Amino acid sequence: MTSLLPDPAAPVIVREVGLRDGLQAIARTMPTANKLDWLRGLHAAGLREIEVGSFVPARLLPQLADTAELVAAAKALPGLTTSVLVPNLKGAQAALDSGADAMLLPLSASHAHSLANLRRTPDEVVAEIGRMRALRDASGSRCLLEVGMSTAFGCTIQGAVEPDEVLRLLQAALDAGADRVGLADTVGYADPLQVRRLFERAFARVGDRLGCGHFHDTRGLGLANVFAAWEAGVRRFDACLGGLGGCPHAPGASGNVSTEDVAYLFASMGAPTGLDLEALLALRMRLAGWLDGEPLHGSIARAGLPKTMRMAA
Repeated sequence: MTSLLPDPAAPVIVREVGLRDGLQAIARTMPTANKLDWLRGLHAAGLREIEVGSFVPARLLPQLADTAELVAAAKALPGLTTSVLVPNLKGAQAALDSGADAMLLPLSASHAHSLANLRRTPDEVVAEIGRMRALRDASGSRCLLEVGMSTAFGCTIQGAVEPDEVLRLLQAALDAGADRVGLADTVGYADPLQVRRLFERAFARVGDRLGCGHFHDTRGLGLANVFAAWEAGVRRFDACLGGLGGCPHAPGASGNVSTEDVAYLFASMGAPTGLDLEALLALRMRLAGWLDGEPLHGSIARAGLPKTMRMAA
């Protein structure tokens, strides 16, 4: 019988988002020196895509006010793709000035969430994508413009989000000038069947320009949803060391899928990620010290690696 599963030997890319998504969800501001140690520890553990911060006003997110410094340090690490979140044209200009390799613009599939999060409708955000693309092209920069489709699987404010609207906005973002797009379960509403169906439809619509899956473990289905997306053909995922992160419009959210759990999932199946699990677990222990008192999430750090573990990266 022919297996219906994808080739487990195909490489998987994990992008660490803790320095942005993780830190913006907690009130305290981590010292830059600790962030730099975290950044270098991630690189040493095999991460080759890291989202290091966001160019938003410091009065709104003082936790991320040192993003330009983080970008500069990241650019000194060999083979690392450095990305930053940008909410608008001003943020895009700051990203270009910093020399970041990629900038990520959030586009909500939920009209209500878009107004609450960015104070703009989804189509107004699409128009901003076009202006960002024009700015990027005029600068001569090769910075990648990626759009993350948030609330693609449901919204705590609006409720249901229609898949047809998600697909429309994916296409609109690409037509406006985005280089690639991804789907995000921002509030932890997705289930594996829903994930597989939407990613399959999205691949049919936009092909290999669909480049990322972003999942939260709010209701315990984070890794199951990662697996479902992998079955549908996704080979690049966001994750956060210690399962940090969350959304201000998702009360009770426990954060992103943890980097160490995602690394374990793929290592257990023999899918190469290039990640060193033991190094990630050691770095998580250091993170717990830097963020003493903040809850960390994830399973493999508590249970440990099984004796049957295949350690191929």
